Amino acid sequence: MNRNQRSIRIKRYDYSRAGAYFVTICTQNRECLFGDVVDGEMVLNDAGRIVDDEWEKSADIRDEIELDEFVIMPNHFHGVVCIHDDGRGTARRARGSTARRAPTGERFGKPVPGSLPTIIRSFKSAVTKRINEMHRAPGVTLWQRGFYEHVIRNERELTRVRQYITDNTAKWELDRENPDRIQREGE
Repeated sequence: MNRNQRSIRIKRYDYSRAGAYFVTICTQNRECLFGDVVDGEMVLNDAGRIVDDEWEKSADIRDEIELDEFVIMPNHFHGVVCIHDDGRGTARRARGSTARRAPTGERFGKPVPGSLPTIIRSFKSAVTKRINEMHRAPGVTLWQRGFYEHVIRNERELTRVRQYITDNTAKWELDRENPDRIQREGE
């Protein structure tokens, strides 16, 4: 990260800590790559199905996480990731991992197994690789740098986030990420 770019992460928060996290990941330039919303329902294209597949794989290959509600939109993704506690007050680590915790989940850009930034980085990388292979376009940037995250602090907040995710496709016409809405407002 360069000096002029501000981090949205909570200072000194351990993003490998057990808990629920709401994430939003946007495509580069908010380009609609994953399908279309038709009559309030998301219809995934091949790229959207890859996003869905890789998200589901995330929990299969990482013992420390569980996936909750999620939605793939034409140009972004919302999901809830739950990092589990191992019963000793610490989040579980991937089998064989000896990595130590860093205050923000990563230290100087180095991945920390089980941390939210590493989970999202791996997901974005896997999706990018498969979509670039599908289009025979290696090295194409698919995602915006970084992602938005919110630490979910209680059950009421989790319920609210789940509802927001569930309602997302029905509200696509009003979504600030919808390029058609942006174009209409610019006219």
